Amino acid sequence: MLKKEVVIIGGGYGGLRAIEFLAKHKDINITLIDKNPYHYLQTEAYGYIAGRFDIHDIAIDLDKWCRGFKNRVNFVYEEVTSINYEKQVVEISEKQISYDYLVIATGAQTNFFSFIDGLRENSYGVKNLQRAYNFRKDFEDLIYKKLQNEKFNNDGDINLAIGGAGLSGVEVAAEMANVIEIYSKTIGERAKAIKIYLIDASDTILPGMSAYVISNTKKRLEKLGVKILTSAFINNLDKSYIYFKNGKKLHYHFMIFTGGIKASSLNNNLNNEKNRINQFIPDKELNINSSKNVFAIGDCVEIRDINGKILPPTAQIAEKSAEYVANTIRKRIDGIVNKPFHANVSGIFIALGGKYAVGEMFNFIKVKGYWAYLLKKAITHAYYLGLHLRINTGYKNRIKDTL
Repeated sequence: MLKKEVVIIGGGYGGLRAIEFLAKHKDINITLIDKNPYHYLQTEAYGYIAGRFDIHDIAIDLDKWCRGFKNRVNFVYEEVTSINYEKQVVEISEKQISYDYLVIATGAQTNFFSFIDGLRENSYGVKNLQRAYNFRKDFEDLIYKKLQNEKFNNDGDINLAIGGAGLSGVEVAAEMANVIEIYSKTIGERAKAIKIYLIDASDTILPGMSAYVISNTKKRLEKLGVKILTSAFINNLDKSYIYFKNGKKLHYHFMIFTGGIKASSLNNNLNNEKNRINQFIPDKELNINSSKNVFAIGDCVEIRDINGKILPPTAQIAEKSAEYVANTIRKRIDGIVNKPFHANVSGIFIALGGKYAVGEMFNFIKVKGYWAYLLKKAITHAYYLGLHLRINTGYKNRIKDTL
């Protein structure tokens, strides 16, 4: 039996979920290609940069994970340079990998808006593990200096700014504020000098979300001492100040920017229809380039619901699109006609520091506080446990291969 070759570019939430579904079929060979050797759990970045999680909590070795499928999935640690749709090959370095079906799941990167002068040079992102790691070091260094009671240049408040009050920005602000509150037991009154500013150009935090989620999130942030600046348009930054368009300025020490995304750099090299943030625009079956064997899923593609509304770039939507594409590939192999992609947001849980969260499911189940935290933790733990069970299998397989 001649097996079909499926190549997946990108080891994020969508790429891994597609593999889980496709690997069930013995007539399919799978190759995963990623420029990083790890899977980065971006949804847990808020806890990592605040120092509550360690790197092993947010990064998974892709080679061992792939080995967990017992030679059914091959991992290639390379960066894709181009795709030749006519020849059906993916180009990496000086090598080509052929495919029968291709899934592009390269995710997104922080969009450091070019119209805000100095933004990229003077802020950190959380989409990239290296940038998150660098901020964590600086944040811990700040806490240490406060512990030592060292003087800072302005000898006043230490302002930490977060640009963007969407899901990521809110979670980062809450976790950092909670950590500072905990550290007040160690460094006493000096902790009060560390201020968290959450800045957004919209007139509300979490634009587009329900009144319940917005209201309870705002209350929690205010209780943690986060200073919320909405309708605040940043004009430019230098190393010390954030300058707003209304003429005001804010002295700051570190800034995290979560105010926007754009598709990964691979999209730049591919001649496909794209939107203003470089995401692919697919057909109703998530195909691109008018090719029925090339799909795009997750944050690298503009995904809409049945009513034409753009769905948020979340791990949940990445996984739903991955499941759909995996099932579509199976049906295409079997000659079965598939229905268009149809998905919506089933629910959302926002971690808001410590053992507190706000959540909403299926538009009618609303929960906040400790119970919401437990539900979010259970969802995350189930995902994390699944990854580690696969890695443990891969680790054992690797030992067998070396004996």
